[in-house]
Amino acid sequence: MSEPLTLLGSQSSFFTSPDDAKLESFPNRGTRPYTITLDTHEFSSLCPVTGQPDSCHLTITYVPDEKCVETKSLKYYLASYRNYPAFNEQIVNRITDDLAAAISPRWLKVEGRFSPAAASS
Repeated sequence: MSEPLTLLGSQSSFFTSPDDAKLESFPNRGTRPYTITLDTHEFSSLCPVTGQPDSCHLTITYVPDEKCVETKSLKYYLASYRNYPAFNEQIVNRITDDLAAAISPRWLKVEGRFSPAAASS
């Protein structure tokens, strides 16, 4: 059984770091394999060398097993990177690892299309 959802349905503050953020889940009620795609053009982080913001079009695609990620917790988790200094490759790999640990999907792909300016479509 999944832990109770703590962010959904309540006002919450954004986390200041992905180290503090929590990805929550709920039971998958599907009876067959299916794909979930979550897409955002508004992901941002900081370059660890220059301190300048990096923008990203981030796409998360997964086939759930027993659990699905709760999207409000995902939104808060992704926002926690806003002031977090890390290289793009580290970010994509960390998001992949954190999602895999939180929901143990059958299949998972995280794709980040980074840009030093505003994210493009």
